[in-house]
Amino acid sequence: MGIGITIVLVALFALVAITIAKGVRVVEQGQEWVVERLGKYYKTLQPGLHLIIPYIDRVAYRVVTKDIILDVAEQEVITRDNAVILTNALAFIKVTDTVKAVYGVTDFAEAIRNLVQTTLRSIIGEMELDSALSSREQIKARLKESIADEAIDWGLTVKSVEIQDIKPSESMVRAMELQASAERERKAMVTRAEGEKTAMILESEGRLESARRDAEAQVTLAASAATAIEKVTQAVHDRDAPMLFLLGEKYIAALEKLAASNNGKMVILPADLPEALRGLIGARRS
Repeated sequence: MGIGITIVLVALFALVAITIAKGVRVVEQGQEWVVERLGKYYKTLQPGLHLIIPYIDRVAYRVVTKDIILDVAEQEVITRDNAVILTNALAFIKVTDTVKAVYGVTDFAEAIRNLVQTTLRSIIGEMELDSALSSREQIKARLKESIADEAIDWGLTVKSVEIQDIKPSESMVRAMELQASAERERKAMVTRAEGEKTAMILESEGRLESARRDAEAQVTLAASAATAIEKVTQAVHDRDAPMLFLLGEKYIAALEKLAASNNGKMVILPADLPEALRGLIGARRS
């Protein structure tokens, strides 16, 4: 009989202890607890000591009200010019309405991650590759603005969204390296072609200038010869004298070239050079 009473007393004591434990709740700083009564939302417990009715009330959710850091996994994104880039992000959020956070969406953290991923794909998909790689701040601002309204409906505030990394995929890096190499080769070919073109133009201009100067020299020589012939004619009053003067001049120049040659030669000169020249003139006239 005594043993039975003892067991009953122990059971009652245990039941009282459990009941007190279930009825007295201490909420830590940085958290809010959602209490349901008979399966329906009843109230939200702020940090501190609280009493609830055991077995009728239950703590359904424990929500962290401090800033939450969500790591958005790396994903492949296709830009408007069909380039593939890799990007990931960090989202900093805070629960501002605990009831909306727990009843508005199944898992608000996962919901924000998916929202950031889809919105990021949409934003980058509207941009060219070069613009996407150089517009990190612009993408971040548009991303935060785009998800802010949805987050409010879930009782959340998006404090910041940071783009951790945005870079071309490995296949895009290889393609860009090939493109850069081809561009460098093209520029080198253009440079070589321009150099050859410039050299040809300069060479042509040089030949043209040389021909012009030769022509000017020949004109000058012809003018000098004409002046000499006119002066000789005026001096000797002989019609054949100018021609003899020119022939003699050319004859002497030809002899100078023969004398300057390294080859051994024997040159026979006429005894009477003026008569020989007159003979040439007479032969030409006949």
